[in-house]
Amino acid sequence: MAADGSYHHGNLRAALLERAEAVLTEAGAEGLSLRGLARDLGVSHAAPSRHFRDRQALMDALAVSGFTTLNTRMRTAADSGDPRPIGARMTELGRTYVDFAVAHTALLDLMFTVKHADGSSEELRELGRESLLIVARLLEEGQRAGAVRTGDPVRLAQVAFSTVHGLATLAVASLLDDTPLPEATDLALDVLLAGLRPGG
Repeated sequence: MAADGSYHHGNLRAALLERAEAVLTEAGAEGLSLRGLARDLGVSHAAPSRHFRDRQALMDALAVSGFTTLNTRMRTAADSGDPRPIGARMTELGRTYVDFAVAHTALLDLMFTVKHADGSSEELRELGRESLLIVARLLEEGQRAGAVRTGDPVRLAQVAFSTVHGLATLAVASLLDDTPLPEATDLALDVLLAGLRPGG
């Protein structure tokens, strides 16, 4: 077990968040407690309170960290400086979301739960909306290039999100039967992209 002195310059905060996600995955949000995390990391019961005032602050920070990571990955996939066609970047964007959703199911659920909770922070709401806007901006770029149908890009982005989020939900629940996830993802994105094309 690590002693308090083993953590320096914010390392304890990062360690708390890392352990909190592991507990979230293993036991759900109800299994999270600052005292439990302190015990798991071998630090004093008071140590976590230096970084998180209470359990809710911990969950808010987990959600912020999750959206930050997700948005960074999505921006990379959608990079407007990338010379690849819009369709190729949309496909990578969809795969990126599905991969994150399947690998971090409990965290993603917490992210959206906390974001929509009464009293959620402006930072968290903005980070959540940014996920949608990353998709919307790529669709808008596609519209300017004549590769994407007309329409409100935010509304179109919501439809795209519902497709990939629904697919990830089915995968996590083992409801894809014998269809491998990569194959199901490619097929779902092919159908989605066909519908997004002009005249689709």
